[in-house]
Amino acid sequence: MKSLSRNAIIGYPAGIITGVTYGLNPLFALPLMKNGAAVESILFFRYIISVLLLGVFLLVGKQCFRVSWKQVGVLLVLGLLYTSSSILLFDAFKYIASGLATALVFLYPVLVAIIMVFLRVVPSWPVWLSILLTFVGVVVMTQSDANQTINPEGVFLSLGSALVYALFIIIINRSKIISNISNSLLTFYALGVGAIVFFVKIVLSDVSLFTGLEDKMVWLNLVGLAIFPTIISTASLAIATRNIGATKASVLGVFEPITAILIGTVVFGEPITMNIIVGILLSIAAVTFMIAKTKR
Repeated sequence: MKSLSRNAIIGYPAGIITGVTYGLNPLFALPLMKNGAAVESILFFRYIISVLLLGVFLLVGKQCFRVSWKQVGVLLVLGLLYTSSSILLFDAFKYIASGLATALVFLYPVLVAIIMVFLRVVPSWPVWLSILLTFVGVVVMTQSDANQTINPEGVFLSLGSALVYALFIIIINRSKIISNISNSLLTFYALGVGAIVFFVKIVLSDVSLFTGLEDKMVWLNLVGLAIFPTIISTASLAIATRNIGATKASVLGVFEPITAILIGTVVFGEPITMNIIVGILLSIAAVTFMIAKTKR
């Protein structure tokens, strides 16, 4: 039996961490939205807190912040993509259950694989089979039944979030221009762009920055949102894509909908149906198969 390579030992756990932490979005975001906070305000503070915490970490580690102008262009695109994904997902929370919205974002492995084919990188058959199984699993999870009805607007917003997330992953994996930028610094700049975007958006709109954020306990949710589904998720995603590739890292994101659905059910009382149970089991089977068949 072949042993796992160093890249696999680092990349697979990083991919799992990415999925679990990104799936925590509803845990921190829904209480803020229910308290009356605007999506723009939530995301601005999420990003600015993330940038400050990560900036301190980089300074303590004596990290050089210097990047070339070519790298600035790529980092700007990455920041805009990550920002767009966040906006679309949070808007989807308004129309469909948070667990299902996050589950729909997990369709991005299919989009990653399709885009990678156009880049002449064709996945092996075990990865294709895993993608197919995860796709079926997510479709089963999101079927309407007597307990819940799917709002098409929420579905399209979630799919839009999945598309830009797929592009974000592929650029990290394929761009040689930013290949020498550390994972932490890449995360810092991507989030920094997001903070600027949301600040400008708030200034140009009639959104009240602190509406719904007056309670001190609310800020614990903002800090949690900044640390788990932002800093940890983005940094571990970069680590995973660089060690095991964009497609495999994407498939490991199966832990994202599993986490989100469990949070929605246990914490917010969202319905859990047989469709959801079957979909989760299919997705777990797909990930297990992929890891077993693609050892390096």
